[in-house]
Amino acid sequence: MVMNVLGSELQACCTDPMTGFYRDGYCRTGPGDFGLHTVCTRVTAEFLEFSRQRGNDLSTPVPEFGFPGLRAGDGWCVCVERWREALDAGCAPPIVLEACHVSVLEFVEMAQLKAHAVPA
Repeated sequence: MVMNVLGSELQACCTDPMTGFYRDGYCRTGPGDFGLHTVCTRVTAEFLEFSRQRGNDLSTPVPEFGFPGLRAGDGWCVCVERWREALDAGCAPPIVLEACHVSVLEFVEMAQLKAHAVPA
């Protein structure tokens, strides 16, 4: 069983659009996931712009990869380092604790996660 940051079974983050490194709706990680796509967010316009400015445009559709482009409010598994970077910049999007992979705790304190938590 894959665990979340609360110590229970990892829940799905989002299936519309389909998210996760494995595009199965879960913020799981494994071999090849060098970005550690483990934080389940509800992206905001501010975060999308922040990410675009850092070279990762999540708003523009990329049909050849089946990527619809994200809009504010969409669920998405983001890289833990990018989320922490956004946290430090004051624009971290809200997260769903039940859908954040347990490994996030190696990078972010639980108090910081809880401060940005929204209901699943």
